[in-house]
Amino acid sequence: MSQTTLQDWHAPLSARSLSLGFLSAVQRPMRVADLVRRAEVMGLDGAALRVALGRLCREGLVQQVERGLYAIGPGGEALDRRARSWAAAEERVTAWTGRWLIVLVDHLGRSDRRRLRERERALMLYGLARTPSGAWVRPDNLADPLPQLAMQLHAIGLDPDATIIGDASSIDDQQWRGLWPRKAIEAGYRHWIAEMSASTARLPAMPVEEAARETLLLGQSVIRAINRDPLLPSALIDTGLRAAMIDAMRGYDAVGKTVWDKIA
Repeated sequence: MSQTTLQDWHAPLSARSLSLGFLSAVQRPMRVADLVRRAEVMGLDGAALRVALGRLCREGLVQQVERGLYAIGPGGEALDRRARSWAAAEERVTAWTGRWLIVLVDHLGRSDRRRLRERERALMLYGLARTPSGAWVRPDNLADPLPQLAMQLHAIGLDPDATIIGDASSIDDQQWRGLWPRKAIEAGYRHWIAEMSASTARLPAMPVEEAARETLLLGQSVIRAINRDPLLPSALIDTGLRAAMIDAMRGYDAVGKTVWDKIA
């Protein structure tokens, strides 16, 4: 299961990801001047951000509400909701009965590389892992009913003709339980909790722009880790540790917003 690299929060973000991240964080239209100012705090040239906004508008992920005013576009709403769902991640799961969710896609072919990437991104965002036989599976412990879950998967890139089966049994139960690297996932939880704690302790002594950069880079990486988390049940993962990481991120998010409010 794909996880955020433990040190990747030190790397700069792209103009594209910054544009989407700022618009998603404030949840209201933003003036291009304010977006450029924030981009400059992150060490990015304003011209690069303007170019990224233009491309995102053409793709429908961002829309120009009026001259110089931008917001998340219709094409980006589903992914935006998914990206912002991190704070309520634990509400997305229920008790696991030992049954499985199975998605079959091999009949759709693999020749269209773009379609394949979109399909597999959607499946991995919902914690499904590919079995040796080609089926994608996960414990059937997501709280949403199957029709709603199917709609969500389709909205973020799963093909309409994919076969989705809920409440299924498995003859390969033990093999499927081993599809997710438990030790690595739990090590990630501990790492991000420690990183947020250390950052919170040093922020008061940092210049405001430096503190803003750190909260954004670290916060984005932790949120990315939460959103990529497979949300496994307690039979397969330490769910208490996962909940502790999400709770720590709620606190860190509040700290980060306070810091960014100081940016003129």
